[in-house]
Amino acid sequence: MKPQHPAQNREKLDVSKAEVRPLTPPPEFLAAAKSLGIEFEPGEVENLGLYLALLLKANESQNLTAVRDASEAWKRHILDSLTLLGAIAEFPDGSRVIDVGSGGGLPGMPLAIVRPGIKFTLLEATAKKCDFLNQAIARLGLKNVAVLQGRSERIAHDRGARTDQFGTVTHSGGQREAYDAVVARAVGRLATLVELTVPLCKIGGSILLIKGEKATEELQEAEHALHLLKAVHVETIETPTGRIVILEKRSATPRDYPRADGEPARSPLGVKRA
Repeated sequence: MKPQHPAQNREKLDVSKAEVRPLTPPPEFLAAAKSLGIEFEPGEVENLGLYLALLLKANESQNLTAVRDASEAWKRHILDSLTLLGAIAEFPDGSRVIDVGSGGGLPGMPLAIVRPGIKFTLLEATAKKCDFLNQAIARLGLKNVAVLQGRSERIAHDRGARTDQFGTVTHSGGQREAYDAVVARAVGRLATLVELTVPLCKIGGSILLIKGEKATEELQEAEHALHLLKAVHVETIETPTGRIVILEKRSATPRDYPRADGEPARSPLGVKRA
């Protein structure tokens, strides 16, 4: 029998069965969380540490994160994700939130761990990443998280089942305009990102985007895109790890958006090519 290369063995890793222990958070993580007003319930920090351990373990065989140091990952991944807690603090149990371009589960997984009453959907296009997410969800025993494989350009056009009764047309079970909030982190520039997120949000809902130091510049660039998509910039919040751009959807997204696969990134709305 021909021996397998070690990398081939690693490809078969199922983190739901991997022998890993929860990582212990560094003191600075706990201090930063406290400064944000975050109070953890019993078991939540341990579950965050287990999720992070699973992420770093899976990262040995697939590209989920460039951060490999555990202490750095607590800040750049877990704390950064949890900075969104304030923006969803008033969301009642049963609210629906979708994480667009979830990758290894950020920010959706940490948020789901500490807000078990909210229903989270992790939207990810890559099959291997979806496999990891499903395995991590199973290992953590999370009941409030679902994984949806696909590209936002297509998923956001899913209106569900169409019913025409007495001249009134309704849709049910779809993804378009189905979520109370849409979150995203490290997916792309705002002019691109808003086209991939706004169509999934309910009218009156929120789009919460974790950005970096260029948030103001990107907002200016995205002004025309926001106008076309019927969303407005409400606030930008400074956090210990970056900035949160908060948008509100004021009316229905025109049916032409989002455009075809890759088009929002190749030709962002309202941005002139150099």
